[in-house]
Order: sequence, then structure tokens, then C-alpha cells
Amino acid sequence: MAVSMPAQPATAEDPWPIALLGNKIRDYIDRLGTVWVEGEITQWGQSGGNVYGKLKDLNADATISFTIWSSVRVKLPENLKQGDRVVALIKANFWVKGGSLTMQVMQMRHVGLGDLLERLERLRASLTAEGLFAPDRKKRLPFLPNVIGLVTGKDSDAEKDVLRNAQLRWPAVQFRVRHAAVQGDRTVGEVVAAIEALDADPEVDVIIVARGGGDFQNLLGFSDERVVRAAAAATTPIVSAIGHEADRPLLDDVADLRASTPTDAAKRVVPDVGEELAGVAEARSRLTGRLVHQINTEISRLEQIRTRPALADGAWIVTSRSEEVTRYVARGAEMIDRRIERAESGLAELTARLRTLSPQQTLRRGYAIVQTPDGSALRETTQAPTGTDLRITLAEGVLHATATETER
Repeated sequence: MAVSMPAQPATAEDPWPIALLGNKIRDYIDRLGTVWVEGEITQWGQSGGNVYGKLKDLNADATISFTIWSSVRVKLPENLKQGDRVVALIKANFWVKGGSLTMQVMQMRHVGLGDLLERLERLRASLTAEGLFAPDRKKRLPFLPNVIGLVTGKDSDAEKDVLRNAQLRWPAVQFRVRHAAVQGDRTVGEVVAAIEALDADPEVDVIIVARGGGDFQNLLGFSDERVVRAAAAATTPIVSAIGHEADRPLLDDVADLRASTPTDAAKRVVPDVGEELAGVAEARSRLTGRLVHQINTEISRLEQIRTRPALADGAWIVTSRSEEVTRYVARGAEMIDRRIERAESGLAELTARLRTLSPQQTLRRGYAIVQTPDGSALRETTQAPTGTDLRITLAEGVLHATATETER
């Protein structure tokens, strides 16, 4: 039954019928027509030949539900599934009777691989220009990590491979496991959260992000810019073990180490205890051999030194030098005698000169020294008036006299 269209806006006194509002919404949505959209299939379920699913925006947190009727489904590619990146021609329909909005898919196909690769390469070039992939940013892995952080799918083969191989190589190794979705719309958020949580753990020395390979489109989450930047911002070394040789995800480029498989990651992060023990034994053997060789060499050198004539019979040193010592002794004695003779001759000469100049010699020739009581030598009669005590020094002794008379 047709519903009359009131000319005036709805008010509390004159409200619209629900059917009128529904028809207006339907007519408004019908004017939108069909549109092409791009997104990721996050839900895909079939019932009665029809498909009911959800399509998520590639960058924003936005999701729509869609319906593919059986008549349309037979015309679509057979390999469509959850996790695929697709473009779809949809038409929005508002069901007036139920008051619900549905998105009817008219066409759907995978996004071209060339388009995906082109976008991926643009992002790769942008991040490379920022320096996120520079070799000098990569951190060295510890030789023997105390605790290993592991980001992987719950109960996945990748988790089992890493744990098993690491424990086989070093039984005492410890893990902090953070489970995360490794494909689908939850991948980016959960992987980023797991990396940040393990990086904040002070006991974790290295982080492994592992997935057991898969379809290229299913690995696009590991090329997401948010995952790449989270790995680049981590202070803990990151090991990427996605296990996808061709068209490797961007996480491989930003990681400090890229492993080809989860098993390879375990082998490269954890040393083999058997190999290390063998290396220690070999090093000890080499050191022992070098030490024994050095000792034997020194023993041989000592034996050679002991057999030399200089050490075998020390008397030759005295014998060979005895004549030389005798000559030196004789020469020394001769030189000493000459020095003594020269000294005696000089001493005699000095003695003679001294005796010649000595006042005692003068006195011996009959002269005398006359002194006043104060010790002054008399040179004039005026120095000794009559009655002056005099001291007369002769060659042999001293006379004391008194001046009784003076003559000029």
C-alpha cells in the first residue's frame, strides 16, 4: 500500500510513520547505486549456497557486512576465502520491513598482485629513505640469550619448531611466548602489541617473530607499516622468521636478522651445546699442545746453552785472561812506583824550598827575633824604652831580657 508523503516536516504533534522513514532511507540509499570498494575478507561463511561475510578497510578500523547470493556466487572466482584482499562491486540495500542495511555483492575479485607489489615497493622505498633498513641500525644478537621472546600463532607449527629446535641445541634455554594472529585483520594489532610487550621485558634478550610461510597475500600483515615501525623502534634485537623466500615481507628488511624458517631462527639464535663443548675441548687441546711445544722448545734451548764451552768449563775464562791480568798487574805496579817516585821528588823539592824560606834557617845562621810583651816584633829602638821586657827567640830556645840602654 502506498504511503502518502506529508509536505510538512515531522513534529511531535504530527510524527512520521515508521514506514515513511524506512522508505525515505531506502530511497536515499538507492540513489548511491553501486560502488567499487577495496578491503580484506575477514569473515567468509556459506549457507544454502549464499555467502555471508565481512570486509575490512585496509588502513582504518572500519568493517562492513556483505551478502553474496547464490546466483552471483557461481560467477565469482572459486578461490575466494578469508584473508584475501579483494575489490568488490557492491550495492547498499535497506530492508524496510526489518530495518536493516545490507551490502549486496555484485562482483568480486582479488586485487591484482601487481597492484599489491607496487604498493609494497612504494612503502619499501619510503622506509628505505627514512633509513629504517640501514645496515648500521641492525643490532648484534647475544651469543647466549638469557630469555628469548617469541611472537607466533598459538599451537602453530612455527612455535613448535622454534621451541623444539632451540631446546635440542641448548636445553636450558628459556622463552617468553606471546601468541598473536599471523593472518587476517587481527594480525597487525596483535603482532605490534606482542613486540612492544616483549621489548619492555628487561629479561628478554632477543625477539623472534615466526610464521611458517604461506600465501603472499596472507603475509601482508608483516609488511604493514605499523609492524615495521614497531620492530624498528624496539631496543631488543628482532629476528624475522616468516619463512617466505619469494616476495619477502618488509619485516625481514627491518629485522636485525632474517631467518629463512622458524627452525633456522632457532639455530641462529641459540648456540649448539654439543658444538660449543667440542669447540672448548678443541681449544683446550690446542692450548695444551702449544704449551707443551713451548716448554719443549725452552728445554732444548737450555740444553744447548748448557753444552756451550763457556758454561761447560768456566776455568777457561781465568786461564785465557791470566796473562792479560799479569800484564795489567805489572803495569799497574810500575805506574804506581813512578807516581811515588815523582811524588817523592816533588816533596823533596818543596821541602828544600820551604827550608830555604823558613825563618828557622835564618835563626840558625845567628839571627834572633826580639818581641815586646804584646808579641810585636822590634824593628826600632824607640819601640823598647829602657826597662822594657823583651822576648828573644833564637834558633834553639827563647831568652827573656830587659832593655837597659838604647843606641841609635
